[in-house]
Amino acid sequence: RGYLDNLTAIGPRTVGSPENEVLAVNYLLEQIRRIARESTDAHKISVDIQRPTGSFSIDFLGGFTSYYANITNVVVKLDPRNGAKHAVLSNCHFDSVPNTPGASDDAVSCAVMLEILNTLSKSSESLQHAVIFLFNGAEENILQASHGFITQHEWAKSVRAFINLEAAGVGGKELVFQTGPENPWLVQAYVVAAKHPFASVVAQEIFQSGIIPADTDFRIYRDFGNVPGIDLAFIENGYIYHTKYDTSDRILTDSIQRAGDNILAVLKYLATSEKLAKSFEYRHGNVVFFDILGLFVLAYPARVGTIMNYITAAIAVFYLSKKVLQPKPRAVHNLKKLFTAFGLTLTSWVCTLVAVLMVAAFVSAIGRALSWYTHFYVSVSLYGTAAAAKLILVHMLAKKFFYKNMTEQYLGDVFFDASLMIWSIALAVITQIGLCSAFICTLWVAFPLLTKLMIHKEFSQKGATIKFIVLYMLGMFVPYLYMLYLSWTVFEMFTPVMGRSGSEIPPDMVLAGFIVIFTMILSSYFINFIYLVKSTKTTLVTLTTVFVVTLILVCSGIFFPYSSDAANPKPKRVFLQHTSRRFHDLDGNVVKSDSGIWINGFDYNGISHITPHVPEINDTIRTVCEEQAPFCGLPWILPVHFMFRLVKNWYLPAPEILPRSPIQFKLLSKELMPWNSVRLSFEVSGPSHMSLYVRPHAGVTLSRWSLGDGVPVTSLGGDYFVFYSHGLRAAPWHFWVELTAPEKHSDGIVSLAIAAHYFFGEDQKSPQLYALLERLPNWTFSSGWSCTYDLFVF
Repeated sequence: RGYLDNLTAIGPRTVGSPENEVLAVNYLLEQIRRIARESTDAHKISVDIQRPTGSFSIDFLGGFTSYYANITNVVVKLDPRNGAKHAVLSNCHFDSVPNTPGASDDAVSCAVMLEILNTLSKSSESLQHAVIFLFNGAEENILQASHGFITQHEWAKSVRAFINLEAAGVGGKELVFQTGPENPWLVQAYVVAAKHPFASVVAQEIFQSGIIPADTDFRIYRDFGNVPGIDLAFIENGYIYHTKYDTSDRILTDSIQRAGDNILAVLKYLATSEKLAKSFEYRHGNVVFFDILGLFVLAYPARVGTIMNYITAAIAVFYLSKKVLQPKPRAVHNLKKLFTAFGLTLTSWVCTLVAVLMVAAFVSAIGRALSWYTHFYVSVSLYGTAAAAKLILVHMLAKKFFYKNMTEQYLGDVFFDASLMIWSIALAVITQIGLCSAFICTLWVAFPLLTKLMIHKEFSQKGATIKFIVLYMLGMFVPYLYMLYLSWTVFEMFTPVMGRSGSEIPPDMVLAGFIVIFTMILSSYFINFIYLVKSTKTTLVTLTTVFVVTLILVCSGIFFPYSSDAANPKPKRVFLQHTSRRFHDLDGNVVKSDSGIWINGFDYNGISHITPHVPEINDTIRTVCEEQAPFCGLPWILPVHFMFRLVKNWYLPAPEILPRSPIQFKLLSKELMPWNSVRLSFEVSGPSHMSLYVRPHAGVTLSRWSLGDGVPVTSLGGDYFVFYSHGLRAAPWHFWVELTAPEKHSDGIVSLAIAAHYFFGEDQKSPQLYALLERLPNWTFSSGWSCTYDLFVF
């Protein structure tokens, strides 16, 4: 905790700032040297300060290219006294996003790594392999420092596996949410060594699907280093992730201790493992892994899981076939009834999903989105009760009008079989797709089938007795308990994300969809009870009443989405950029210029809740797209334009800003190349963060450039985006672009814009920006900085 407190006391550690490049680095070096002095003779500690320069392209956020210069890595190598040929890497980052202390993301991980280094170095037990501790200083700049290490550092060649420590929340348990690729021995190492396991292949497949707008250094080590690893992240309380509230006092000591216990044990296990040196021999195959209530982890090869899944599905199909075909004269009748129940169950699910999504769309349309953001129980009371009520209503009507002359016992039996059939089909299909998460379907086939076989005699002779119900509930205990545990993890991760997912996606639709899915899953083997009980009117009326009352309260606006509660804040995120823009023509003349504070609300509600507090931020100042300019002529720090509609960001007129360290942009040369191509070479000097935007004109192709691997990568929308950053004392940035133009263009061949972002220092905030930030309500987290934007045509 001492390490954590001291690191965060430095303040925001933005790449290029003295806080990140000097103060944080000096503190880390001071602690590492102290640890080295106190280490035993069994170990040898080496320290290196790396200042890499490089470039790469990445398909994250729709695709862009990154360039970095003179950023900082603090690299420590703990060797056995006689040295080691192979190493395991442990990675954290000490930089933070602007205007935040970055305690959980990721100072706490660096603090944990310092203590692990301290513990291992004092041990008299020698390790078999080296452990490399990378304290990387530019992760928030979209993974630049890890790229600099794995592609350029001499020690990177010895790395055979890595553990990456990250955060998507503040404190709590650290979740293993990515492993591999392949290399099942790494998961087994975590299973054997971790003292407090928390891992899920479901989280891995959700994260790697791209649903969550985030990425980690795991990608860099995997894609550019071809190294397998384990990705861990704190996931609790994501509401204050990347905000000013991410302070050290919010991270419990127990949470730090738990992470330290786990990571120390796994690192030690890997550093003494024979498999690390021969990791390529154990490379093949994926793993199904999941923890049981945090007590232990079950892990087995995906190919074994595939066999288990198909066998389970086959047994269920055999059971259903045997049941349908006996007695033979009634086989067609039985089959008809089974498929009718199957179809009715699916119909009830579709009707439920449509109905609940209509409610969510209505709530969004009237401006009451995110009413549950601070009060999660509201989402359950609104969408959960609506889903349950709709399911019950559909089956109650079917029972009353379609199944008038059938016994409750027969109906209960056939609807159980219909649910079993649905889960068996889902199991086979998901297994065929190749998703390891199919193990969930296995639980929902195996346990219900075993339960049915055990209580079949009791049910067929006496019907739905108390004994039957008790045995039925006990048999379903395992899948229901695991599903509730998994749903808690999913909602813990996803609910806060809805507050930072942009203005394009209606969060109520997303959350309502999740709630319906979990309602369908949890109710699948209780649908039969709707047919077994005499009446469900009381239940239906109760659920409907709760839904209606909650809907009225939501429509009234009583549930305010955001909270400034000091103990548990759930702020609205607002980004403000005081911008001065200049648009130049082909001759270099300024044809248009303006200045204003560009405002983006990071959720679906935009600024509707802010306008009453700051009346001048209203719909009359919505941002206008400059069609002739790449990315609408706006100074995006990252290519996240697809997450925000222009009708949901604002441009408040403000005086021009004049940075004390203005950007210098020069065309150095223009060379004619073969095949109707021209090469334009540029030099740029400016602040630590800049964005380059390129749009070739109609009929012109950007064929090559000096960035990344030389092949230009487009962003969503067709323009090109380059993210640039530098540490201290970086040389001017030189780059060239090569364009192919089959014919002469009187209006030029390319529009190229450069934005300079001032994240720290005397140029960061203008007096006007300061004044506006002060007026924002206390339930917002506002991140503000100044920037300039210049568009040129060549």
